[in-house]
Amino acid sequence: MAETDPVALTKRLVQCPSVTPQEGGALVLLEEILTGAGFACTRVDRGGVANLFARYGRKGANRTLGFNGHTDVVPVGNTGDWSVPPFGGEEKDGFLWGRGSTDMKSGVAAWVAAAVDFVAEAPEDAALILTITGDEEGDATDGTAALLDWMQAQGERMSACVVGEPTSPNHMGEMMKIGRRGSLTAYFTAKGVQGHSAYPHRAKNPVPALARLMARLDAHVLDEGTAHFEPSSVAVTTIDTGNPATNVIPAESRATVNIRFNDAHDPAGLQAWLKQEMEQIAGDTGIGMEMRVKVTGESFLTPPGALSELVAACVKAETGITPEPSTSGGTSDARFVKDHCPVVEFGLVGKTMHAVDERVEIDQIRQLKRIYTRIMRDYFA
Repeated sequence: MAETDPVALTKRLVQCPSVTPQEGGALVLLEEILTGAGFACTRVDRGGVANLFARYGRKGANRTLGFNGHTDVVPVGNTGDWSVPPFGGEEKDGFLWGRGSTDMKSGVAAWVAAAVDFVAEAPEDAALILTITGDEEGDATDGTAALLDWMQAQGERMSACVVGEPTSPNHMGEMMKIGRRGSLTAYFTAKGVQGHSAYPHRAKNPVPALARLMARLDAHVLDEGTAHFEPSSVAVTTIDTGNPATNVIPAESRATVNIRFNDAHDPAGLQAWLKQEMEQIAGDTGIGMEMRVKVTGESFLTPPGALSELVAACVKAETGITPEPSTSGGTSDARFVKDHCPVVEFGLVGKTMHAVDERVEIDQIRQLKRIYTRIMRDYFA
């Protein structure tokens, strides 16, 4: 039987215009391929988002290896800036080009190709689960979270999971993710009294008060890092007043702060600190202030152990490189999986993800399939 070609599958997936939350035919294609290989597939759509669950082997098996990935992609931007059609899946110069080629249709294709071939030789007790979402690049409220909710209701369980996000900064195999920092965004509104700029004593200007608060937050050092995490960061991302007049003191101004936090913090503690700082400035200036907080992910860590050691050994066997266990970068859907089972992320080099002319080295796609195949074989050995 001919081996499943991960490059051809990546190309077909890239040709599916699956910009969040559009399914674009990507999950339909994967369901067809997986069903043909003996997987039981179920669409777990929720809130207008398409998701796919696939299982091979006995439900409730002692060891069930899982994979999590996504087929949705970010918008292409101005198509005129691309040197190739964004959804063409063109192969040239040793690369496969197109939106989602790196993030992360190549990762999904490599795992699916490995899984389809593996089940033909899998031991009787082997069980595989794939959870593929169409809502990782969006709000992510009805993507992997919906799949995990459905799995819990159905009594489906993964023993361990690999997330196929691109993890290496420059060279294949140099990094895997064993955790991620959390992300919290705080939205501030400062309210004063509008007036003429020539008579500032008759007004209350919210802009200096808000700028003072932002300066305090920006200067604050949350921590120096922890055993597995780099230092937490506080970034002032915008200050907006929307005042076109030069002779008017505005009544209101707004600002936003994003915090990426490690395992030294939790959202409740950070929110309490932000509130304390805000109330201090409000009391000093007499300017009313309000804050709204949104948490999009909590800090988590899969402690180094059997799963990370397995992945590292398989990567080294195929690349000659032992991947660094890292917690750097933004959030991923591993933040949902970590509540279900141990999870490690490993995938391709992510240099061009979300960029114009996104592309992936063709040889790396085949290499990733070999790594994923080795992970499956060694996991069930």
